[in-house]
Amino acid sequence: MKAHEVLLYPMMGEKATLLRDKNILTFIVRKDARKKDVKNAMEELYKVKVVSVNMMNTTEGKKKAHIKLDPKNSAEELVTQLGVI
Repeated sequence: MKAHEVLLYPMMGEKATLLRDKNILTFIVRKDARKKDVKNAMEELYKVKVVSVNMMNTTEGKKKAHIKLDPKNSAEELVTQLGVI
């Protein structure tokens, strides 16, 4: 699976915004993506160090990933570069 196919789009709801203060980003990912796929895609596409990935299925049938970044990388800076906020 290629890196650009794994991460579909970032979430920007209230909870996702609060998690950014803890250096955690939230993305919707492919249903068949694994934690390792998400970590590798994030590190390859955005050149950041990922500490951990937690994944869950939503009630809408999508898969959501909470991606904790290394303290050397800023989640706020990354979403600003992505043009999300």
